[in-house]
Amino acid sequence: MGHDPAPAPPAQLTRRGLLAATAALPAAALLPGCSGDRRRRTSGGRITLRFQSLAWQQDSLAANRHLVAEWNRQHPTVQVRYVQASWSTVHDQLLTSFEGGEAPDIIHDATDDLADFAHGGDLADLTALLPPRLRRDIPQRTWETATFDGRIHGVPFLQEPRVLIANRAKLRRSGVRLPTPEDPWNWEEFAHAARRLTRGTAHGVAWPLKEPVSATLNLALSTGGRMFHRHPDGRAEVRFDAVDQVVPRTIHDQVNVDRSASRTTLGMGGSDTLPGFFAGRCAMVPLGFSYRQQIVQQAPGGFDWTVLPAPEGTTPDQGVSPQTLSIAADCPHKEVAMAFIDFLLRPPHMVRLALGDWLLPTGREALRDPALRTARYDWATGTALASTLRAAPAQSVRGYPEWKDKVATPGLQEYYSGAIDLDALKERLVGDGNLVLARYQR
Repeated sequence: MGHDPAPAPPAQLTRRGLLAATAALPAAALLPGCSGDRRRRTSGGRITLRFQSLAWQQDSLAANRHLVAEWNRQHPTVQVRYVQASWSTVHDQLLTSFEGGEAPDIIHDATDDLADFAHGGDLADLTALLPPRLRRDIPQRTWETATFDGRIHGVPFLQEPRVLIANRAKLRRSGVRLPTPEDPWNWEEFAHAARRLTRGTAHGVAWPLKEPVSATLNLALSTGGRMFHRHPDGRAEVRFDAVDQVVPRTIHDQVNVDRSASRTTLGMGGSDTLPGFFAGRCAMVPLGFSYRQQIVQQAPGGFDWTVLPAPEGTTPDQGVSPQTLSIAADCPHKEVAMAFIDFLLRPPHMVRLALGDWLLPTGREALRDPALRTARYDWATGTALASTLRAAPAQSVRGYPEWKDKVATPGLQEYYSGAIDLDALKERLVGDGNLVLARYQR
């Protein structure tokens, strides 16, 4: 994507001037690096901000680095250092950097990782800092994903619906109805389709559930499942009601009763399932929308695949935890940091970042870009699902990361494999889970 021309900034920028100049520019990169002495970041009238990014795909890395370089070229008095971090270690790394007073100024993360940092005072309240354009462009339902106790602690900018990646030839041979975003399968139809698509040793579906929690909770939103409920005093409680059980019971029965789902993929990550998908050992794989890139790169020649919407229950909604940009609470230049975020998320730049990660932008204007509405690689299917994405109920709950890692992940893994039944799973999620949450709510 091209960049709009921008005027050269003045040597020194007022807040209004900086925001105005920012609105005309391209944007952003990542730098992990933390020198604890924040006084070093203002030198000779020049401000230096550290931007820690989690971009990892080649195109996304290139887009981020280019936008950071472009900002730096056009803003000689406000330089951004790109710091690279990893999704697999970011929570612990941020925990350490906040405790040591060495956090990056601008932080790339996801909404389901922000709650403890927001409640702990580590992230700045962005509510009054947000430029009106950015506030208007992103829907209120999306802002809610990064809002804690009424305060916005991150700017959601990329999001990923969960979809079904399917072998089109197998679908046609089975005679099942092909779902569309306007008329998706319900969970019963999905289970029926998986049975119809199961032939011999080839399964109808392969669930990659090495990390089962977010997939289970976000898809359960379609059946009215919330799992986490708030008391009037603000305390959170785990429940596992009938509406919460529809999705996990469907997956369990596909593996253990119908045998329409592969048992061997339960311990796999999404990428691990692709060779078997290409080889015809399964007809459908529930994955994030971004996995299309790997399929394009790795599928054998002539392999015919398509993107189907995830099943719905009483609603087509699904939970989502968008990627975010936050500002550290102890950043000494919060307004300047917000100007950089605003620049990075101008609609053309947001489109470029979305294309680089094969994700959806959160901004309304970016979503209208023709590049994201093409039939090629089923981009149009994804953009049609954007309005169904809602805040995952769990992500505002203090203690959720510990509940996920210590209680829900092993519990769901054992349930899906058939090692425990639904009652035992409920006892773990609710009984053990509420003990975990209680420690964070004293």
